[in-house]
Amino acid sequence: MSKSKRIAPFNPLDKTNLGESVAEALLQQPVGSMPPTEPFIGAGVYAIYYEGAFALYKEIAEQNRNELYRWPIYVGKAVPAGARKGGYGLGADPGLALFKRLAEHATSIEQATNLRLADFRCRFLVVDDIWIPLAESLLIEMFSPLWNRKIDGFGNHDPGRGRYNQQRSLWDVIHPGRPWAARLQPPSADEQIVREGAAEFLTLTKAKIMVQPEGAGDSQ
Repeated sequence: MSKSKRIAPFNPLDKTNLGESVAEALLQQPVGSMPPTEPFIGAGVYAIYYEGAFALYKEIAEQNRNELYRWPIYVGKAVPAGARKGGYGLGADPGLALFKRLAEHATSIEQATNLRLADFRCRFLVVDDIWIPLAESLLIEMFSPLWNRKIDGFGNHDPGRGRYNQQRSLWDVIHPGRPWAARLQPPSADEQIVREGAAEFLTLTKAKIMVQPEGAGDSQ
């Protein structure tokens, strides 16, 4: 008698399954303006989509136009203040954490000299504190967003006086315009090298995005 195959039982409380359920819930949310038009209370996760004419992002834009929204250019989280200070933030008042984070991103895009805010859209999900980091990690793994994986620095803040000795981010190399970024030190790579690396990354990543399960990221 052959040995029976052992199949691992599904555990609905497994952290990966729970994280995936939150990620899927985000992808079922409607896509709207960037930033949202009305302030709202809550912390959570979000995805930002690009559908404009910036040549480097052509592959991304093609996956998002015509209300497809299949490939976010950036995925992020906004947590209550307690979580940012090293605590879990459980039960903390989130205030307008998620709305403010999206508004900050909108300001960065508006300040860039070669981007238009009108070319960006977003979807978001208010989530209980404990699931936010896990959901963000799974979404990044799922979509490999360019501004998370390759062109980093979009989510950076002004480091403040006396801290401008750090290098300018790759995002600020490609998208100059944030006033505080101009005070930072020159980056180790020039713009052409950054662009070439990004183009290669997009070519390799597109195949992964194209095999996403039907319905992933296409809810409006």
